[in-house]
Parts: sequence; C-alpha cells; structure tokens
Amino acid sequence: QVVFALNQTLLQQESLRAGSFQIPYTTEDLIKHYNCGDLSSIIFNHDTSQVPNFINATLPAHERITAQEIDSYFRQELIYKRNERMGRRVKDLLEEHPDKSFFFAFGAGHFMGNNTVIDVLRREGYDVEHTPAGQAI
Repeated sequence: QVVFALNQTLLQQESLRAGSFQIPYTTEDLIKHYNCGDLSSIIFNHDTSQVPNFINATLPAHERITAQEIDSYFRQELIYKRNERMGRRVKDLLEEHPDKSFFFAFGAGHFMGNNTVIDVLRREGYDVEHTPAGQAI
C-alpha cells in the first residue's frame, strides 16, 4: 500500500506539473471560504480534501480496492482520530478550568469535512460559533 500510495502521489504531481491535471480550487478559494465562515462549501465538504486522492475510475479493479483501503485509513487516522483528540483536549481544558476564558486557534484542516473539532465539541454539548476575520472577540 505504501508503494502504491507513493506511486499515485508521484503520478499526480507529474500530471500537475505537465498541466494535464488541475486542482479544482485555489489556495485563495480556500482562504476566502474560510474567512467568510463558509465551512459547508463544497471545497470543505470532502473528508479527503486534506489527504491525497488515490481513487479514480482509470485504475484497474484491484488497484481501486487498494486506493479505497488507503483512503479509508487516511480518513480514519489523519482526520477523524486527530479531530477527536483535539476536541477532547479542548473539552478537558474547559472542564478542568471552568473559571477561565480560553482562545483556541486551529488550522483550517480541523474544520473541514465531517467529524470536525466543532462536531466533536457540539456532540459534547458545547455551543461553538465562527468568528469571521476582522471581527473583535
């Protein structure tokens, strides 16, 4: 699986460099949607937007299965479990110090797709609100 993932990553990078493959959104698009609080945008909606996408229709069936296994592993280990850990850390700090105020800052990846840090905290009963760029806290 590691060799497959490396080969697919290299093929994607070569395609990007050759101009035969394009990312459907730019860094500026990500920043704009994030700053506007539009975390439900299609850009942020895909769970694997943070990890390479190895699944494509041109792969032979046995390679497509390998790609799906890798995608599932990345989603579980790099996205869901990470956000669960981060959400638990925030919850623990809030509960250990109920008399204190906190400011938490996370990278945009913690708010993308499903099972975000916000989802974890809301499941724990917390009310979480987005603060737009430039708004005083």
